[in-house]
Amino acid sequence: MACFLAATLLASSALADTIVLKNGVRLEGEILKEDGSRVIVDLGFQTVDVPLAQIAERKKSGAPAASVEQTGPGIYSVSTDRKVKSVDENVRELGEGVVLISTPAGLGSGFIINKRGWVVTNAHVIEGEQNIAVTVFKSGKDKLAKEKFEEVKILAINPFVDLALLEVVGLEKESPVVVTLAESTPINQGDDVFAIGNPLGLERSVSKGIISTNNREFGGMLYLQHTAPINPGNSGGPLFNLRGQVIGVNNMAVRFTDGLGFAIPVSALRDFLDNFQAFAFEKDNPNTGYRYLAPPTRDDMLKQLRDQAKPANGKAGREKSGK
Repeated sequence: MACFLAATLLASSALADTIVLKNGVRLEGEILKEDGSRVIVDLGFQTVDVPLAQIAERKKSGAPAASVEQTGPGIYSVSTDRKVKSVDENVRELGEGVVLISTPAGLGSGFIINKRGWVVTNAHVIEGEQNIAVTVFKSGKDKLAKEKFEEVKILAINPFVDLALLEVVGLEKESPVVVTLAESTPINQGDDVFAIGNPLGLERSVSKGIISTNNREFGGMLYLQHTAPINPGNSGGPLFNLRGQVIGVNNMAVRFTDGLGFAIPVSALRDFLDNFQAFAFEKDNPNTGYRYLAPPTRDDMLKQLRDQAKPANGKAGREKSGK
């Protein structure tokens, strides 16, 4: 029965909008209506009401069919047949999928991995922070438009691999540009790569380089070493290949040098996302890493009392006597 249903749902026009559900079923037809919680799709022989929460992937009418592997119940996608393009072409297509992350402690980068507004960044960008904001950049006719989202939830965090998963509330209503991940196939020395991020707060900066080595060891973990210039603010941003696939997450660079950048490999990123429930963030847990002010010590309190009792100018006696 399930096979018959899937075959029936695929028997519509090749130019129709395509919706892939989280259970793997594909719906092809004209989208008649959409609101914040559902879409109504005309399949030709009937209409169906599809909750947005059940949708893993959507393609617009006339879009070229791409081979996309949905993994981690629709958390992210892996494209298998993207063509090699210039950096400029890739940036125009994918740049809106890279975001600016701001906290009271500083700035970082991130990238959108699904239509629900889930964003990957480094753990050190948001660790210990409660007030997180995400700025999305949209290319307009004459300028770059910014939209800032200030309700951001931490879904999962793993400080050991320096990765975090965020949910940007409200972003799902904006049909955000989503980036896809590369397959966990070998990444070779000399491969061309480019980074998009916000170094030192300079928004949507692009830098290009090559893979210097694909297995540089630090602290028991392997990293991609590359020559694309990155600086503070690039942390959490994507490292792309020329197929526009994320092959790593930039997380550190050697200061005052050129061409010594490092990225967490996509294999580690996919493992984190596939098992993100194991790293689920609980905001009410006192061990979550939120920064709290240390309670004052007895000496601090006594000093504060002495300071309050001491006249500001040290001449209380003369002031009281009027002399």
